[in-house]
Amino acid sequence: MAALEEMLEDAAATASYHSSRDQERVPIELVDRLLAGENAVKVWREHRGLSQRDLAARAGLNFAYLSQVETGARNGSIQTMKKLAEPLGVDLDDLI
Repeated sequence: MAALEEMLEDAAATASYHSSRDQERVPIELVDRLLAGENAVKVWREHRGLSQRDLAARAGLNFAYLSQVETGARNGSIQTMKKLAEPLGVDLDDLI
């Protein structure tokens, strides 16, 4: 029975590895910042090496509006977050 459980565990680990091996890997510092509650747009933007002006231009947004979203002065709508997700190369879920 123990050998069967070990084989099932190994099979599950192998399947998990193969299903996630093409996914982007991110540094633990990025994960720590997100878990600490930092603004996800800002964290991903900095990780991608973009300035606020660059990201705003790529997303078709006003620079000042993006700045307010990052500081929490304004909440970005779902539409806005979709516009930001694309140039950041993340899923919408990663920003909200």
